[in-house]
Amino acid sequence: MKLGITLVSHVPELVIGLDKLLAQVASDVSITSAGGSSSDEIGTCMDKILTAFSTNQAEEILAFYDLGSAKMNLEMATEMTNKKIHLYDVAFVEGAYTAASLIQAGVGLTEIEQQLAPLNIKN
Repeated sequence: MKLGITLVSHVPELVIGLDKLLAQVASDVSITSAGGSSSDEIGTCMDKILTAFSTNQAEEILAFYDLGSAKMNLEMATEMTNKKIHLYDVAFVEGAYTAASLIQAGVGLTEIEQQLAPLNIKN
């Protein structure tokens, strides 16, 4: 499996729900998540992110996050894994949904990134 997805949120229930949504359109895509702090409170956890990376079956991972501090932890985790991680500053739900459905359809990374561009939160 070439492309997979990792979801990172401050709220454990948010990534659980988003994972369920993505499974409806991308049942063949490896999707892993890291939600909440180490005690499952509001926050993010480096160990959870690294576990999400290592358990993802894909060679390359498209990573999506909900808030800025999750991005900081994702950036640090990217340096601590051997997998190729692509981090996207896009609307969390819409970006992950778009990417998952396109991966499921066999679309390549270049086209996926073109489709994600309008969802960039800096636009």
